[in-house]
This record gives sequence, C-alpha cells and structure tokens, in this order.
Amino acid sequence: MHEIIDFIVNLVGDMGYIGIFIMMFLESTFFPFPSEVAMIPAGYLASQGEMNLYLSILVGVLGSLTGALFNYYLAKIYGRRAVLRFGKYFFFNEEKLNKMERFFYKHGSFSTLTSRLIPGVRQFISLPAGLSKMPITPFILYTTIGAGIWVIILTLLGYLIGTNQELLHNYLHQIVIITLIAIGIATVIYIWITKRKDKKNNLNIF
Repeated sequence: MHEIIDFIVNLVGDMGYIGIFIMMFLESTFFPFPSEVAMIPAGYLASQGEMNLYLSILVGVLGSLTGALFNYYLAKIYGRRAVLRFGKYFFFNEEKLNKMERFFYKHGSFSTLTSRLIPGVRQFISLPAGLSKMPITPFILYTTIGAGIWVIILTLLGYLIGTNQELLHNYLHQIVIITLIAIGIATVIYIWITKRKDKKNNLNIF
C-alpha cells in the first residue's frame, strides 16, 4: 500500500499542475478516475513545499469545471443518443442516465452544486443539465462552487496529512461540519432567490 501511495504522490509531483488539471478533467467526465488520487497528493506536496496550495486548488477546480462543461455540451449539442453512444465505452448506460435525470429533475438545477459532493453522481450530473438545456451561467456558478468545496476538502486533507497526521483527526470533523453548513447556507439562499423571483413574476402578471 505504501508503494502505491508513493507512486501516486510521485506521479502528481512529476506531472505538476498540468497533471492535476488533466486528472480532475477526466474525473468530471465519463472516465472512472477518482479525484482523491489527484488532490490529496497535491495537498501533501503543498505541505512539503513542492507545490503551491492555492494554485493546486485553483487548477483542480478549473479541471473539474472543464470536465463538467465537456459533459454539459456533449449532452446539450448532440443529445441523449450521443451521450449513450459515447458513454458505453466507459460503462455508462441508459439506466445510469435515467437515474441522473430523475435526480436532476427532483432536486432542480441547484443539484449541479450539491451533487458535486456525492460520489458516483458528481461525474454525471452535467449530462441531464445539458439535456435539459440548463442556462450556462448558473451551471458554471453552481458547478464551480460545488467543485470548489470538494477540491478544497481533499487538498486540505492531503495538506494536514503531510504536516501532522494527528491534526487530520482533529480537523476532519470540523471540515465536515463547515461543509454541511456551507451547503445549508447555499440552499437557503437559493430557495430565497427562487421564491423572490416567483413572487416578482406573479406580481408582474397583475
């Protein structure tokens, strides 16, 4: 196990920020690539002074957003048939697409933010967003915030592991709480904005 971890850390170190971008891009598309493999080693290397913590996070978020946009435009421009045709090479079938669509329609466009924290969902939520032709501005905003939260968590975990493993146990609980609070606040703000728009639209009718 230690040999595998050392190999991954060395791989991220050798590839640098371009490697982080590529791996996070792949993680946000169909390719079954775990984001933990990229961001936790990046955080560890940052703790050792071999990478910049803030730049690693920025590149990770940009990679995630670019991968999400790939899925979004694939679905929006080429439609459902192209998604399934392309996805079959990565074990993505119609059943999974149907689940993603039900999830998206149940939770609304805001799910493009919250789903970035859910394994097995965050990679594919961009597809129903594209199929439904969700406006690009909120898609980019929600995806960036959701990806940012996830990338920051993973990078900080790697950073804390590198500086002091005991701190990981102390801060992990706080990180989880802060994340849940952030999601809760974002959800309340979204609901408030939505209700305000609906109320304004109803007044405009009269």
